[in-house]
Amino acid sequence: MAKKHDIYKCPECDCLFEIKGECACECSCELSCCDKPMEKLVEQTADKAKEKHVPVIEKIEGGYKVTVGTTLHPMTEEHWITFIQLITDDKVYTQYLEPGDAPEATFLVDAEKVSAREYCNLHGLWRA
Repeated sequence: MAKKHDIYKCPECDCLFEIKGECACECSCELSCCDKPMEKLVEQTADKAKEKHVPVIEKIEGGYKVTVGTTLHPMTEEHWITFIQLITDDKVYTQYLEPGDAPEATFLVDAEKVSAREYCNLHGLWRA
């Protein structure tokens, strides 16, 4: 069953969908795109390269800065971070990125407990 904030990807066109609310029905609710079942993305937390994908959260004055990787992630036409999200108890803030942008985002958010996730076009969804 799809849960709030789950992200699904179409295996055909690579389109991403984020679930915005809980499903109240009791069926399996299979999501589809391009006449194919969508794949639920699994949030990865351990980077085999140990430095390029896991978001790094830094508390700054007035909010948080999220950088992708302790060594900055590439941002080329072939390999880039498409978005970074800061997640609080009740909200998700999203910054979309393009090739050539810095792999970072600043969120002016007054929250004590946060997590972050990002999506790499080649290596999937990552969370810290």
